[in-house]
Amino acid sequence: MRLTIFAAFTALLGISHADDPAISVFQKDTRILFQGDSITDGNRGRNEDPNHILGHGYQFIIAAKYGTLYASRNLTFLNRGISGNKVSDLERRWQHDTLDLKPGVLSILIGINDHSANVPPDLYEQAYDKLLATTVAANPDIRLVICEPFTLPTGGKKQGYDAWLAGLQQRQQIVARLAVKYHAAHVRFQSAFDAACKIAPAEHWMWDGIHPTYSGHQLMADEWLRTVAACWPEKR
Repeated sequence: MRLTIFAAFTALLGISHADDPAISVFQKDTRILFQGDSITDGNRGRNEDPNHILGHGYQFIIAAKYGTLYASRNLTFLNRGISGNKVSDLERRWQHDTLDLKPGVLSILIGINDHSANVPPDLYEQAYDKLLATTVAANPDIRLVICEPFTLPTGGKKQGYDAWLAGLQQRQQIVARLAVKYHAAHVRFQSAFDAACKIAPAEHWMWDGIHPTYSGHQLMADEWLRTVAACWPEKR
């Protein structure tokens, strides 16, 4: 009955969700946690003020859309991204900022700072693998969403872009392997941004080769939702 009323209410307001992908893992009372670096942090609040708690970016767009679409499911969206973080930083705070929060869905976007700091790819992979193994051991039923780091030739990354991209692609390949190993949804942001550059210049999507614009964050949210829906489709 609630869904019927909600559908009628949104129809009255002219709001349509017909094209929004159905997400089966967004079940009643599910906690969805976004982890990562500055791209996920999005200047999020550090208190309980719900107006700023998620920051601005793809994670906010996802939470806003599905907090409305699935209003009766009592979903909780959490953000613990911290600007500048590498995998080693996640490792130090993993218990408090991830495991203790008991998410049912965990989305991770990490790697661009490891690349900038020249962390050896094998160490990046070992640390990332350990985090995922620890997480699955703590909650075998958790749904993992592993997002690849990405870049575009804008800002300071225009010069020497080919070498910069080639190095990052090593970490993208690591993310792909880990997604297979842990049966995770694998969000391929790089291909989404590359395709978007056929529609508008790279600067429209990313201003410094690392951080998306508002249009870039919408692109990320769309790709995240498309990937998660394809991995765990909801039966209707």
